[in-house]
Amino acid sequence: MSDIAIRVQELGKLYRIGTAAARHDTLRDALASLVRPSRSFSGQDNKASNGSHFWALKDISFEIKRGTVIGVIGRNGAGKSTLLKILSRITEPTTGFAEIHGRVGSLLEVGTGFHPELTGRENIYLNGAILGMKRVEIDRKFDEIVAFSEIERFLDTPVKRYSSGMYVRLAFAVAAHLEPEILLVDEVLAVGDAAFQKKCMGKMGDVAGHGRTVLFVSHNMGVISQMCPQSIALREGRIVDFGDTREVINRYLKTLQDGNRAYAIEDRFARYPDRDIVLTGSSLLDQDQEPTDLVIAGQPITMEFEYRTRNNPQYAEISLTIFNQLGIPVSHLNTAMLAGPLGPLGERGHFRCTLEDTPLPSGSYRVALAVHLHGRRVEEHESALEFDVDDSGFFAHQSHAALQYSTMLLRHAWLHGKA
Repeated sequence: MSDIAIRVQELGKLYRIGTAAARHDTLRDALASLVRPSRSFSGQDNKASNGSHFWALKDISFEIKRGTVIGVIGRNGAGKSTLLKILSRITEPTTGFAEIHGRVGSLLEVGTGFHPELTGRENIYLNGAILGMKRVEIDRKFDEIVAFSEIERFLDTPVKRYSSGMYVRLAFAVAAHLEPEILLVDEVLAVGDAAFQKKCMGKMGDVAGHGRTVLFVSHNMGVISQMCPQSIALREGRIVDFGDTREVINRYLKTLQDGNRAYAIEDRFARYPDRDIVLTGSSLLDQDQEPTDLVIAGQPITMEFEYRTRNNPQYAEISLTIFNQLGIPVSHLNTAMLAGPLGPLGERGHFRCTLEDTPLPSGSYRVALAVHLHGRRVEEHESALEFDVDDSGFFAHQSHAALQYSTMLLRHAWLHGKA
């Protein structure tokens, strides 16, 4: 038996903007194709007709061995979800082919794979049948699925009445417990609460530990680095990197920083004519109120953001989230925590946020900004400010990189006493 679980060759997916995709399969054909243990499917090398077209994927080729856990990263619109939908046989490729060796379990988005009129119990058996499992196999796993999903009270309720969190709980429990040889998981786990997400991560690790293959899409770089030894990075529908996860993530985040710098913040007022308030500039000031891009851990810094307004808004609520180089949020700052909304605003102005004792380990950071008017988000920027931190002087005897162990530095003291 080949040790290749997924083989993709020159895969491409072309969409015609503004039109609905054609339906290629009957339900019978779709069900039949899903239960075959080994299959390949390819596009017809369709030529683009006149009109506006968009390549969601282009010239994608890779191989994934059995029993490996692969992360898939990339910005919104990079083609991650389209790739998983093709591998799940939800949509057909336009060019190339994908060859799957094994039974596939998919969790791509809330609502995929369940019939809304059927109960949770009925949907468990329906999904098992789609995967090609016999009823006795589903019976054997049924109690585990229900216990994992924690929705036993609602098992005989139609799933159309489930909340999104309940839906995800049951959907993941079914996808992970019905013994798929290949598990495809999209960002949908972000819908669940923190405790359930942790349980899902543990289950995916267990699935991989039993020699099954996992393809995991997420924007959470910390989870990707923890779960996946190798990762694929997509950009504009193409693979731009494939290899060791930490190296792929570092290169990916570097491209994000370069792209943000190339996108002049001063031009935002013209680009967003419908926004009541627009960020037009940002800067980082050291303890002497001089501009800098290097923060010394333990010293005060001030983040300053310039803005322009339309329609004469009076007050605004500002929130800032600081992310480390793995994309993990290390702190959230909000005017509502201290002073409440800022204002009156005027046509132009600036606001500042000062950190008295910057407790960050060495590394690169970005600051995401959001502005709310009357509870409605009217402006946001994923990387409104970027800076580096040097923590070499924070502790008197520092001999290691603190970021390896923590996301924050805390001043502390040790005391020893003999009994």
